[in-house]
Amino acid sequence: MPPESVIPIASQVTPKRFAARLALFYGTLFGLIGTHLPFFPVWLKAVGIDSSWIGIINAVPSVTRFTILPLVTGLAEKRQSLRAALIVTAFATALGFSLIGTRHEPLLVFIAYAATACLWTPMVPLTDAYALRGVARFGLNYGPLRLWGSAAFVVGALACGLLVDFIAARHLIWVIAAVGGLGALASLGLQRLDNPRTAAATQSHEGALLRDPGFLAMIVSAALIQGSHAAYYTFASISWQGAGLGGVTIAGLWAIGVVAEIVVFAVSPRFTLQPSTLVVIGGLVGLARWVITAQEPSVAVLSLVQLAHGFTYGLTQVGTMGLLVRHVPAHSMARGQGYFAACSGIVSSTASILSGTIYASYGDRVYYVMAAMALSGAAVMWLARHRIRKEIQPPL
Repeated sequence: MPPESVIPIASQVTPKRFAARLALFYGTLFGLIGTHLPFFPVWLKAVGIDSSWIGIINAVPSVTRFTILPLVTGLAEKRQSLRAALIVTAFATALGFSLIGTRHEPLLVFIAYAATACLWTPMVPLTDAYALRGVARFGLNYGPLRLWGSAAFVVGALACGLLVDFIAARHLIWVIAAVGGLGALASLGLQRLDNPRTAAATQSHEGALLRDPGFLAMIVSAALIQGSHAAYYTFASISWQGAGLGGVTIAGLWAIGVVAEIVVFAVSPRFTLQPSTLVVIGGLVGLARWVITAQEPSVAVLSLVQLAHGFTYGLTQVGTMGLLVRHVPAHSMARGQGYFAACSGIVSSTASILSGTIYASYGDRVYYVMAAMALSGAAVMWLARHRIRKEIQPPL
């Protein structure tokens, strides 16, 4: 009889069922990020951890992306079980954040957070690899699937923003842990969807991606543009809170950016530009966004600037996934996503640590460094765009 993941399972999965369950999981996955990203630094500050430690602790997930994460994604690919890997990592993440909540000392928080991040950070590339396999198999579009994650991010950020005005900031970690628990439950509903392949095929592609200049240009460019968000992710809420903004206003600013991101994901099937061009646009908008943010603008101006997140994150993500689904064979997608996440981790961890040092001395002028990163990413993609188009393969 054929392996379960080859014929019987594929015949049982319908596009609608696959899309619905994936959308639910994306929702819980990014709902967790929506509560964590804006307010985890606020919780760290509330329990007495200083800015330098906050920068180091927030760099941990980025470090795991180029150390542990590729091992996890590679193992999931070898065992032909993205679904099982997602279930394990989802439950481990929920448990890990619960453990973090019991620790308030900088070193112990760092250790608990590092252990959690080792299995939390692989979840996004594993989910994207799982999604892109469905995109290739069913002829779906990535953007409309992914937008449910962004929508949940908004809900999570707004909910946490409301709570921060009614509960002590030191309790926010339990909201984060609870959302992680919802993600663990949602992971059980994911459909089995693994592509058949031979061991020889796996071995032949294991190192091929890292020898491909086009693939390297893709991941370096995207990593620089996405990594330029490091100071924003780490210190925006702290900076805004220091400027006298309340929790609802802070959450609203985060939400404006993600709503713009959702719109980009929703309309992405209508884009006619090359994916490489979308990435370049994302980087150039990032240059403008971070330069303006460095000026410490008013809330009104900042609200308009936050709309640029639809381009700096959303458009860059759509372009990058469009390149990967065309360039990376389906049976190597988890490994490709792992390499991309690892590259992003190197860039983001460096940027996060650097941001902590610069922010402590210069405040919002740290965004000038982020602007330079975004411009560099756009330049890499622009210079490599013709080569990437020549090497691109049809989806498998």
